[in-house]
Amino acid sequence: MARADQIKALVESHFSGDEQRFQATAIQVAASAARQGHTRFARELRALIDAAEENASQRSFKPVPVVQPRGELSGLMAVTYPKTRFRDMVLDKELGGRLERVLVEQRQNDKLRSHGLEPRRKLLFKGAPGNGKTMTAHALAGELKLPLFSIQLDGLITKYLGETAAKLRLIFDAIAGTRAVYLFDEFDAIGARRDTGGDVGEIRRVLNTFLQFLEQDDSDSLVIGATNYADLLDDALFRRFDDVIEFSMPDDTLVRRIIEERLAGFTLRQTGWSGVTKSARGLSFAEIVHASEDAAKEALLSGTVSVSTTQLTRALSVRRETRPQS
Repeated sequence: MARADQIKALVESHFSGDEQRFQATAIQVAASAARQGHTRFARELRALIDAAEENASQRSFKPVPVVQPRGELSGLMAVTYPKTRFRDMVLDKELGGRLERVLVEQRQNDKLRSHGLEPRRKLLFKGAPGNGKTMTAHALAGELKLPLFSIQLDGLITKYLGETAAKLRLIFDAIAGTRAVYLFDEFDAIGARRDTGGDVGEIRRVLNTFLQFLEQDDSDSLVIGATNYADLLDDALFRRFDDVIEFSMPDDTLVRRIIEERLAGFTLRQTGWSGVTKSARGLSFAEIVHASEDAAKEALLSGTVSVSTTQLTRALSVRRETRPQS
């Protein structure tokens, strides 16, 4: 149940009118209750929080018109309307703080611009696959209640420079015309170093075109590039982004948090965390989540809601054995 410091924070934030702090503290109370086995209370509290958030958004938020890519844009991007929030993710303190700063600057962009400052809105996400880059783009869109447009690179890049440049212009015209989050996933397909092999001239021209459009963009949209291979990116790209955010593999502390969050509705039986975290080392966030789910399924199908250390370590080991060989 709620700790003394959480109760104090709830009271202080309520009387000071700090809705964001009140909501964040309430979410912490729900998560703590779930970990302690009070799953019904945790579910009810989360339902109350979600309902309050929805009511608040209906009172204060100007809805973004439902938009769908049309014409040639329909082959260049796909749109979703994410409901993911940062509370649905397990983030380490540093990463969570940097992402929260993006949100704060976006939510108070008028204040910044009134003093000649620009909010962070061009972001580069880098890190190994499965560690939350794409999910974070969804969460940013969900938190800001904006559409998420995912750029389809297979439709963007052609063997003809003129076609690729024209398609890039269409995308950046959309970025300027419709405020949203625009995700260039597998960004190294565009941003590879200009001294790499192959058709160097073509690579250079496509990248130069992208850099020009990115530098000229002064819209209200968020532009996110995500890559698993940051070492392949051209140095000039890093100067064009407002922030470069790294998504690291989870350490032992985060491994435990990931498993506890995913198995909040289960009893963790005889959990030897040292053995579990050792089995999870080198696995991504996504792989640990999938292993936790595998252990939970095994427990449920055997007629119990109690997950053992053996089931967890076995599921983690299987995930490791089935990873693609690099």
